[in-house]
Amino acid sequence: MTFSANQCGYCGDSMRISKLTCSQCGLSHGGDFHTPRLVRLTREEQQFAELFILASGSLKEMARILGVSYPTVRGRLDRLIGQLAQEQEKDEQQKNKILADIEAGRISAKQGMRLIEDI
Repeated sequence: MTFSANQCGYCGDSMRISKLTCSQCGLSHGGDFHTPRLVRLTREEQQFAELFILASGSLKEMARILGVSYPTVRGRLDRLIGQLAQEQEKDEQQKNKILADIEAGRISAKQGMRLIEDI
């Protein structure tokens, strides 16, 4: 199993952001912060996505830059699309759980909407 900064080195589950610190003054905030989908990707997947954007979405150009075949790049893109789709589905499941909590009265509508906005 390949671990990244976004995966627990012990169990392999995803890590959550719990502290933000200002690089200038050192002020920090603690909490349970939303992690954007692209941040949840492995470092390799993030680098591939960055290169894809910088290559203006040209798989042919990416193949040239990476020194691999077009089908290899296409396969990597397909895997990245699949990973992002999984992350999107996780976010949808989280939204549905929040909506169920609102309906059941476990949280207020205001709290729920704030949580959904953070997803």
